[in-house]
Amino acid sequence: MDMVSYYFTFVHTQCTLGKKAPGEKGKGGGAKGTGLGGVNGHHQENGMESMTLFEVVKMGKSATQSIVDDWIESYKNDRDIALLDLINFFIQCSGCKGAVSAEMFRHMQNSEIIRKMTEEFDEDSGDYPLTMAGPLWKKFKSSFCEFIGVLVRQCQYSIIYDEYMMDTVISLLTGLSDSQVRAFRHTSTLAAMKLMTALVNVALNLSINMDNTQRQYEAERNKVMAKRANDRLELLLQKRKELQENQDEIENMMNAIFKGVFVHRYRDAIAEVRAICIEEIGVWMKMYSDAFLNDSYLKYVGWTMHDKQGEVRLRCLTALQGLYYNRELNTRLELFTSRFKVGQTLPHHTADWEILYITYTHHGCSDEVLTAEDCESVYHLVYSAHRPVAVAAGEFLYKKLFSHRGPEEEGMPRRGRQSLNGNLIKTTVFFFLESELHEHGAYLVDSLWECAGELLKDWESMISLLLDEPMPGEEALTDHQETALIEIMLCAIRQACECHPPVGRGTGKRVLTAKEKKTQLDDRTRITEIFAVALPLLLAKYSVDAEKVTNLLQLPQFFDLEIYTTGRLEKHLDSLLRQIREVVEKHTETDVLEACSMTYHALCNEEFTIFNRVDIARSQLLDELVDKFTRLLEDFLLEGEEPDEDDAYQVLSTLKRITAFHNAHDLSKWDLFTSNYKLLNTGLQNGDMPEQIVVHAMQCTHYIILWHLAKVSEGSSTKGNMVTLRKQMRAFCLMCQRYLTSVNTTVKEQAFTILCDALMIFSHQIVSSGREQLEALIYTPDSPLQAELLNFILDHVFIDQDDDNNSTDGQQDDEASKIEALHKRRNLLAAYCKLIIYNVVEMNTGADIFKQYMRYYNDYGDIIKETMSKTRQIDKIQCAKTLILSLQQLFNEMLSDLGCNFDRSSSSFCGIKELARRFSLTFGLDQLKTREAIAMLHKDGIEFAFKEPSPQGEGNPPLNLAFLDILSEFSSKLLRQDKKTVHLYLERFMTFQMALQREDCWLPLISYRNSLQAGGDDDTMSVISGYSSRSSSIRTKKAKPASTGKRKLPEGEGPTPSHRTAWATYCDTLVLNLKAQCLVMTVCINVCDSVFSTQVTWMLAQRQQAEARQQQERVSMQYAKMRSHIRRGSGLMEDDEEPIVEDVMMSSEDRLEDLNEGMDFDTMDIDLPPSKNRRERSELKPDYFDPSSIMDDSVGIGLSLRVQ
Repeated sequence: MDMVSYYFTFVHTQCTLGKKAPGEKGKGGGAKGTGLGGVNGHHQENGMESMTLFEVVKMGKSATQSIVDDWIESYKNDRDIALLDLINFFIQCSGCKGAVSAEMFRHMQNSEIIRKMTEEFDEDSGDYPLTMAGPLWKKFKSSFCEFIGVLVRQCQYSIIYDEYMMDTVISLLTGLSDSQVRAFRHTSTLAAMKLMTALVNVALNLSINMDNTQRQYEAERNKVMAKRANDRLELLLQKRKELQENQDEIENMMNAIFKGVFVHRYRDAIAEVRAICIEEIGVWMKMYSDAFLNDSYLKYVGWTMHDKQGEVRLRCLTALQGLYYNRELNTRLELFTSRFKVGQTLPHHTADWEILYITYTHHGCSDEVLTAEDCESVYHLVYSAHRPVAVAAGEFLYKKLFSHRGPEEEGMPRRGRQSLNGNLIKTTVFFFLESELHEHGAYLVDSLWECAGELLKDWESMISLLLDEPMPGEEALTDHQETALIEIMLCAIRQACECHPPVGRGTGKRVLTAKEKKTQLDDRTRITEIFAVALPLLLAKYSVDAEKVTNLLQLPQFFDLEIYTTGRLEKHLDSLLRQIREVVEKHTETDVLEACSMTYHALCNEEFTIFNRVDIARSQLLDELVDKFTRLLEDFLLEGEEPDEDDAYQVLSTLKRITAFHNAHDLSKWDLFTSNYKLLNTGLQNGDMPEQIVVHAMQCTHYIILWHLAKVSEGSSTKGNMVTLRKQMRAFCLMCQRYLTSVNTTVKEQAFTILCDALMIFSHQIVSSGREQLEALIYTPDSPLQAELLNFILDHVFIDQDDDNNSTDGQQDDEASKIEALHKRRNLLAAYCKLIIYNVVEMNTGADIFKQYMRYYNDYGDIIKETMSKTRQIDKIQCAKTLILSLQQLFNEMLSDLGCNFDRSSSSFCGIKELARRFSLTFGLDQLKTREAIAMLHKDGIEFAFKEPSPQGEGNPPLNLAFLDILSEFSSKLLRQDKKTVHLYLERFMTFQMALQREDCWLPLISYRNSLQAGGDDDTMSVISGYSSRSSSIRTKKAKPASTGKRKLPEGEGPTPSHRTAWATYCDTLVLNLKAQCLVMTVCINVCDSVFSTQVTWMLAQRQQAEARQQQERVSMQYAKMRSHIRRGSGLMEDDEEPIVEDVMMSSEDRLEDLNEGMDFDTMDIDLPPSKNRRERSELKPDYFDPSSIMDDSVGIGLSLRVQ
């Protein structure tokens, strides 16, 4: 006997021989005994352990077929016992620890059973089998669904028509699906939907059998009388009648499930439940389309396409995808497609949703249904950052724009200007220009690469469109269109050679297969052979167009340079070098010159034989440029003569060319440092140097120093070169520092950027990785330089957008120029923040940066937040001191603006407090990691609050006392024992009179003390209890030697350096080690108490009692609130009126009425009585395990108070 057979035999025996009382414990303990005789207990017989049906399915070690067969056998023997076992199976699959007994099954209604089982749930956890993690539970879900399907399949010929088994199961599942417990509702809905799917399959088989029987009957009846068999006709009629009765039964069952479960659960508050319903209705439509593929059922999918959750919308489109791919079913969706078409969907989708959305639009919508606006909503997705979405949109675009061919196009040549590809390439260019995203050409090419790769690799046709003259009657490409075509051509070449998507669309370069590598090599060879000849011609034609030339000059980076030799293309190489030289001579734009420099760099590869040829051409060009620059500079700097504009232009243009080439080529042999330094020095002395000359001279000098450093780092230079580099670097940094005070903003920005780069390069990081020989080059900025760098940031970065007058061409109102200016300021701030992060400048200089966090959050919030995070990783304590310093600076600024009698409700003070709250959030949740830092932050804040005495004289609060209100934002980050430590440190600055004050001006001190006492053992605010707690601490701690020094704290005395010594002791131990002077203070307090009059003592006692009552009320409120949160977070029952069914659609009711117009909503007209377990909708309550249905705090508090 196998395990499954033994299980059912054992259960039947136990239930027949004797049933346990409902309250009796099972043999194994831990659960109430039931009629199953071992639902949670363990029994031994012949060395074999019995298991419940739930445990057998969960383990998955037995075939589902055998489990179902044994259950059917048990059902035939005693259907009540077998059905009871099935009921407990569903109960236990929901995670319920209880079990239904035979007594409960016979005498209790389903609603009573469900209520009883609800009490058996584990209130400490909201997990149940369908939501548990792990491979076992993932397999359980599939086994659970399979069990239901196999059960119906095996029972479809007899048991399901006995009007007992299915009625009981459907009634139970309907009641459970209406439960307030999420586990019951989720599990029963899944079971009911899978049961419905199995019944649909049965109904389909019945329909097929009925059709076959009808055909057999018609065939027999159409026979002549002599050959007709009347007995066979009677058998066929009887069989058809039985099949019709069975079909009616199945339809009744399906209707009960659909109306009792689906129509309520497809709008459930839980997204997983809604997704299950929509997924299964899609299966029904595809499986039994004659019954379900109509408007009555499609409307549920159409409505749910507007669900709030992407997961549910995804299931909708998954269901529709299977329908639209089937051509037979596609034609029956025309009305649905017109009602729920492209333009009516929501703008916010997941990537998977968008992919299926495109597929739905692609296959489901005909050209007559889709408008131009509908298609454009898909077209723009070719620029999506998610590559699968972009590829799907590219396929849609290719089908709509490129796949339609007219009869006149059939005989066109394959390649060339007049080819079919030529027309398609022009169409691609037109689409690219209309999208107005010219900088995203690489994304468009990548989206079309898989479906239109052959078109994008037709570089001959592209070249023909650019070089050949148009045919008579043909419209030539405009200048704008030619620019776009060159950009698309460059992107296609890059895609073919690099074989990876553009930046932002991939996680990294993937490993190419052998086939892909071969294709890559073949494409690269073909590109070289084509463009080695065509590129010089293209450069000659467009040599004066900077944008076109810049893109064309990038092509040689993808060449296989060996082909110049093997293909005997040297003459075309010489032509290319001549064209590049002409471009250098014609243009002064930085982008063009840098492209020329990079082209020379790509061609000057010593591994190829063309190196000497290219190197000679490059050296000749650079010799001429350097000689010209030297000659022009001598005349330009000639004393006594004022340079004219022509001389300045010649110097600038030559300097631009040299700077661009110096970026990629080592020009050290020409010794350009002296001439550039002389040029910069002259500009400082005279003050009339053109700004662009100064900017490029700085950049060129910076390149000179970097190339010199590269040689020194290689170890091939002498000690003298090291000394020279050190002198040049320090002189250049000093020069840039002097330019920080320049009148011209562009010059100051360039000086600042180069200074930050130089300080980073020549910081202490330079000796890392075994480069100790470079220690002499370390350059640490002094305090004046750090101050100047910080002042530059404050003056040029933290400014309002309207105050920025540096936009190009004076177009302050132009949005593009504003974005560019913001980008420039962000780069400047990032450059300075790197100095803070790498400890090049003092960390406390970051206080002036951090205090701008809230005001400039939209512009620089991410940079400042990352800087705070990095500095905290370097030094937590110093970072905390910097944060509190920034708050102190803002507080002092507020005092200078508003005076000492400011209103704490003012926007300035509230802004500082909000900034403190934001700073507090950056410390995270792990209090142990930030323990010392938070303690030091409070220490500095307390000292600052009591630092300045009141300007109004003795007896008034200190000038900065309101800062304690700001400091209280960090109290929640203190551990409980640290709160006591900080509180006692606070009392060292307080006098006895301060503790008794209750005026409004003393509220910051009161609130700060309360924040430190919250969560501690002492919740009162009186000074008596505070000092008594110190006295009790003294009694419980070991006294320190008297040599540590005694010190009284007279009234009004402020902090002294001795406090820092005491605080250092606190930070070392993080538990207060009281000094001997605390004993003296206690004595003083007791003396003061004896001096007070009886009236004062009585008033003090009354105040303490009132405060104690208020504190107790606050504690009670917090406790009630906490309890209400606990019940909502882990309990079983919901308290809202109707969270189980909620409005999960984002469309309004009017919108849905518009969608419904013209649709047939008739459903199967089967009027079954409602389930006896179904409650009225007004009684439904929220899902207690779902966070979205939790009530607000105020309701929770009110409920808790009423319960109490």
